[in-house]
Amino acid sequence: MPDAQPQPTAARAPFGRRLAAAMADRGPLCAGIDPHPSLLAQWGLDDDVAGLRRFSLTALEALGPVAAAVKPQVALFERHGSAGLAVLEELLAAARGLDVLSIADAKRGDIGSTMAAYADAWLGEGSPLAADSVTLSPYLGYESLRPAIDLAQRTGRGVFVLGLTSNPEGASVQHVGAQASVAKRIIEAAGTDNAGDDVVPGPSAPALGSVGLVIGATVGEALEELGIDLAATRAPVLAPGFGAQGATAADMRRTFGGAWEQVLATSSRGILAAGPDAAGLRAAAEKARDELA
Repeated sequence: MPDAQPQPTAARAPFGRRLAAAMADRGPLCAGIDPHPSLLAQWGLDDDVAGLRRFSLTALEALGPVAAAVKPQVALFERHGSAGLAVLEELLAAARGLDVLSIADAKRGDIGSTMAAYADAWLGEGSPLAADSVTLSPYLGYESLRPAIDLAQRTGRGVFVLGLTSNPEGASVQHVGAQASVAKRIIEAAGTDNAGDDVVPGPSAPALGSVGLVIGATVGEALEELGIDLAATRAPVLAPGFGAQGATAADMRRTFGGAWEQVLATSSRGILAAGPDAAGLRAAAEKARDELA
């Protein structure tokens, strides 16, 4: 795999602009790289670091040319300890070498110097774990994420803030307040940050900011019920749940309505189950991408 070093900050366009260009070029598919033990077994691999490495790099090589971005699930690398994180570092470097945008699905969130340390790890220049973007949890307060949001802006990287998730437990926090819900306030805060971003559309790409949102593909009518206007945020929307988790492209078009062009639909197991053959993986990704067109 290519051994690429991170670009200097001055040479890197804002993440939102780079993501919009990738979506216009390759389509609105994000390919999850989720090395679940069951998938490793299905591929005939051992649940160890060697299996993890082969799985991850095979998936990247097959899916990188088809997807606008890849999203490694950090927890599934962490479970292998420091050696697993070394594989993640290798995967992120390989994605840079292939000019494939990466979203580290780490869901980090903390306060003060601890949040700043997380920001340095996932977004800082020179960090071996630096990705193009990282997922963040805002439930210590949106402003607790400020170190990461500000560092992403300085380095041309991005963040995806958990906004409205489709897990049953999420509503007990996110929906509180109804039309003044917690989720709505978080989503509007992301829009405020994007209003001050260098948001420039390409000739065939939407104008996206670099503060994205994670909105479950299966949230159904919750956006409407909570009075949330995603289109106004100019946020890229990472939408997990497409494919194996139940959401169809038609479902998602209804859910996201006027914000559809902002949506980056994530499929993981539905594509990865077609492995380990690279041609099978790519065909599954192409099918998923074409359904979103």
